[in-house]
Amino acid sequence: MKLLVLFVFLATFSGRLAFSQSPSQWKAHDMTRPKPPIIKPADQKLPIPPPSDAIVLFDGRDLSQWRGEDGSASKWIVANGYMESVKGSGYIFTRQTFGDVQLHLEWVAPTPPMGKSQGRGNSGVFPMGLYEIQVLDSYQNETYADGQAAAVYGQYPPLVNASRPPGEWQSYDIVFRRPRFSRTGSLLQPARITVLHNGVLVQDKVEVWGPTNWLQHAPYTAHPDKLPLSLQDHGNPVRFRNIWLRELPEASEPGPVQTKAEPVVVLKTAQLDRFVGKYRREGESNEIYEIKRDGQKLVASFSGSVQVELVPSSEREFQLRWTAGKLVFNVGAEGTVTSFTFHLGGEERIAQRIP
Repeated sequence: MKLLVLFVFLATFSGRLAFSQSPSQWKAHDMTRPKPPIIKPADQKLPIPPPSDAIVLFDGRDLSQWRGEDGSASKWIVANGYMESVKGSGYIFTRQTFGDVQLHLEWVAPTPPMGKSQGRGNSGVFPMGLYEIQVLDSYQNETYADGQAAAVYGQYPPLVNASRPPGEWQSYDIVFRRPRFSRTGSLLQPARITVLHNGVLVQDKVEVWGPTNWLQHAPYTAHPDKLPLSLQDHGNPVRFRNIWLRELPEASEPGPVQTKAEPVVVLKTAQLDRFVGKYRREGESNEIYEIKRDGQKLVASFSGSVQVELVPSSEREFQLRWTAGKLVFNVGAEGTVTSFTFHLGGEERIAQRIP
């Protein structure tokens, strides 16, 4: 990400930058930082069509879903089913705003290749306009690890370099989870990014330290839950096509998990001992379940080695401790336990007590 984005960030968020040390053991853009291993991605059948619930941001025909930074019509070129960055035209932004998304796009670096390092096929994809996944011709092109294709710019190098040669279409599939802020503006959870480059996992739910930046480590500043997606003009004629996304359900904010409270009763030892014994599953003569008492609790043995604690919710009904299942015991006329029904996952198993 380059100076323009730094200036945009400054203008938008009142210039609050942190000059603190990077959260990584490496300084940003350190050329000695280990480079990701180079691999050859498998062939892909591109373009990949959008699913039925996708919002299509570019279908190869026009830029009606996009605008310039000042709100004016984009000056990028549209031809032959792709859009192309025009030097000096500036970043482009979606007219819609988004938060959590699954984003797909395809891009191609210019051929023949021109320039080197960050001057070769450079652009970027910015969820919310703030968090860059780098676009770069990283095929046989030496540059810093956290600035090559599919890097979270200046923070996380990709796990591997899965780049195709310039002139060949490449794909990004990005899962972006926005940062969460409290009502007072404090950070509850950082943004998280997962990226597949040409079908290869290269970013695995990494937590972004703050808006990506050039030369600076910018801290989080509270911002709206939805902001435009943007693409970068870095002076190179990078082409994009087939851009679509799916809005994802909002992930829960950090906090205690709310679970349905199940009634729990306390049974005496003599009451628990009524259920101890072996039971044979109906229709399966070799499938034996065993119930034992361990102190003041019952433990059921399923399939030999699988043992689970049974938590009483009535005098004859028990919930499984960690699984949404239950055992309901059947009691005969004389108060003797004769069988139980095991309810789990919409299925029922009946087991008869072995005398």
